[in-house]
Amino acid sequence: MAVAVAASLWWERTDPPGPPAPGSPSREELGRLLASVTVVFQRPHVPGYQRGCEAGEACVFGPAWSDDHPGRGGRDGCDTRNNVLARDLHEATFRPGTGKCVVLSGTLDDPYTGRRILFRRSDARAVHVDHIFPLAAAWDLGAATWPQHLRRQFANDIDFNLIAVDGTANEDKRDHTPGDWLPPAASTRCWFAGKYLTVAVRYGLPVTAADHRALTDAAAACPDAAQMPAARPARSFDSS
Repeated sequence: MAVAVAASLWWERTDPPGPPAPGSPSREELGRLLASVTVVFQRPHVPGYQRGCEAGEACVFGPAWSDDHPGRGGRDGCDTRNNVLARDLHEATFRPGTGKCVVLSGTLDDPYTGRRILFRRSDARAVHVDHIFPLAAAWDLGAATWPQHLRRQFANDIDFNLIAVDGTANEDKRDHTPGDWLPPAASTRCWFAGKYLTVAVRYGLPVTAADHRALTDAAAACPDAAQMPAARPARSFDSS
């Protein structure tokens, strides 16, 4: 009973629905992703997850924000966190002498709350870089068996799994999956569902039955394909 009450209170704190966020998939696109993903009954607990890389720690996804990875932005001289901030912040400024590498300031249109947030490097906690599909959840749902290079790629995948978000919302999300957490801004849940499922399909990660139900509910906020604008961001939800 306590769990049910807590869940109802969480939903009451969310913002009212609005038009789907830019970049949201159509209901049909999301339906195809829902049909493609593997569903398991529940998330297991797989021992051995350690994100830290200090002496004695397992460092299972490699050093945080490492530039040493094979994906886009890898080995370009900028760490992954700064690559994401430079991409997602408006009017970004950079530390002199670093090119467009060390981000000092900018503004974020946050995809989790729908609010605009001011970022200053001196108060970096205001904006986090989030793994849409959390690393701990990925570990439990299959990444524990991956080779190290694939885990490192997953942890630094700026094309599909990383995005700048409101720090407080990200602290609330933690390593929760959609059955336990969706963005507080109802208008962004279709967008989030598309992003989450794209990562799951792309990396062969399953979702739990509770996640699948929550993501299916999120599809109700997606527009029909016939209502979509003629021009949309290319390959936003490509699952190939």
